[in-house]
Amino acid sequence: MRTAPRRSPKTVLVILVVVVAGIAASIGYRSLTSSSSSASSPADALLGIWGDAPDEADGVIPDGVVVSVFDDRIPAVANLDPDLRDALRRAATDAAGSDVVFRVNSGWRSPEYQEQLLREAVSVYGSAEEAARWVATAETSAHVSGDAIDIGPFDATYWLSRHGAEYGLCQIYGNESWHFELRPEAVDHGCPPMYPDPTHDPRMHSSPPPFGGPL
Repeated sequence: MRTAPRRSPKTVLVILVVVVAGIAASIGYRSLTSSSSSASSPADALLGIWGDAPDEADGVIPDGVVVSVFDDRIPAVANLDPDLRDALRRAATDAAGSDVVFRVNSGWRSPEYQEQLLREAVSVYGSAEEAARWVATAETSAHVSGDAIDIGPFDATYWLSRHGAEYGLCQIYGNESWHFELRPEAVDHGCPPMYPDPTHDPRMHSSPPPFGGPL
């Protein structure tokens, strides 16, 4: 009968370290997946670790909720600039005559919510420079000041692209067909030329971006 070779104390110590590390990793994984199980993105999971995620009070549109420009119960609408909100409601009323319904995808946002979106964009696009083509800083965002709204679906944005100037509602960026802001002078003179993307907008350069690279 052969006997098993005896392990040296050093070998036993290495085995114990590996076992303990495996247990710790398993516990950490279960903790992370538990904290992120209700999150909609990796950034939401990180916010669950770092602090409370923005919610409806910050301008988040709840999943599955269809919000109109007439819904004052939703902070994303209620906290918009009154003149912008009035122009949107007049346009929406007229568009309804053509069976076009405006849906609010995003409106007013708190600085905290805007910062979350920027963190997500940096993570997705890989750099602050690329993320800036789609998401502004909290200091420069027209959403945070209540001066911008993102409208859907496609037939609504198409309607606004054709008729928005009559209400002073203009698409500002060529790469964001859903983003509209109020330009009262457009009623008489038409909407100004669009910027290719937000990085060409002088308003976006009033302060340096807070993130220097990928998360």
